[in-house]
Amino acid sequence: MKNYSAITTFILVGLTDDPNLQILLFIFLFLTYLLSIVGNLIIITLTLVDPHLKTPMYFFLRNFSILEVSLTTVCIPRFLYIMASGDNTVTYNACATQLFFVVILGVTEFFLLTAMSYDRYVAICKPLHYATIMNNTVCIKFLIGCYMIALIIVIPPFGMSFELEFCDSNVIDHFGCDVAPILKITCSNTEFLELFILVLAVFTLLFTLLCVIMSYTYIIRTILRFPSAQQRKKAFSICSSHIIVVSITYGTCIFIYIKPHAKEGVAMNKVVSVLTTSVAPVMNPFIYTLRNKQVVQALKDMIKRVAFNLKELNDY
Repeated sequence: MKNYSAITTFILVGLTDDPNLQILLFIFLFLTYLLSIVGNLIIITLTLVDPHLKTPMYFFLRNFSILEVSLTTVCIPRFLYIMASGDNTVTYNACATQLFFVVILGVTEFFLLTAMSYDRYVAICKPLHYATIMNNTVCIKFLIGCYMIALIIVIPPFGMSFELEFCDSNVIDHFGCDVAPILKITCSNTEFLELFILVLAVFTLLFTLLCVIMSYTYIIRTILRFPSAQQRKKAFSICSSHIIVVSITYGTCIFIYIKPHAKEGVAMNKVVSVLTTSVAPVMNPFIYTLRNKQVVQALKDMIKRVAFNLKELNDY
């Protein structure tokens, strides 16, 4: 006979029990979270207000920044609260909600990066038809499609997870609610669910990565045909930021999630997850701004406008 207790709360282990390390970790995560929010909000604001950034490329960049803000906000503030208050309990519903949004936002990012690579393909390989192909309607359809596909992929395994049963242990060996550590403490047979999740994860990563590779294969072939070195340099510069972000995103997620057994150790995964949800969202705004002259110029113009308005306000 089964004698499973009804789990209503989970206990999050976190990253370390050392008080000194917890203080350093709190400061580090707090600063990276602030930088991430500020950096991505600057990109969102610039792409909304600057007339020179009203192109499909910056439409997708703005929505990528929105995803980054959302993803890091789902994870980091809760962890900061746990370290500050010492209350490392989380309700079942709160844990399920966090897990749902983390996975949905993460999957959507992959498809959005794919859409961004297609946008770069059209811009470089079909420049004369760029405005026609990548019009506002198409961009919005791409964005909605990214979210819809993510929902289609995530909802079936997420629905199956509600049937999981838990024994006496409700301790999640992680700083947040994640798939692997939750499957580790369940008493249910998770072989089919783990295999299902693995298939969906492999499909998502390989399908989107294949699309990105195909786009950049055509892009590189086109760039190499450019007659002047200056044209080739400019074209590679346009794509370099996206390539760096794609490499970081795919590299970390392949390391974390492409594993056949979720009940294996997750110690290293916790560290990589912290970097993914805190450091990567900070890096992305800098990657896209420092390597993009249009964004840098838009930022300078916005600072000048703000300074001018403040000066006029003080004079008044």
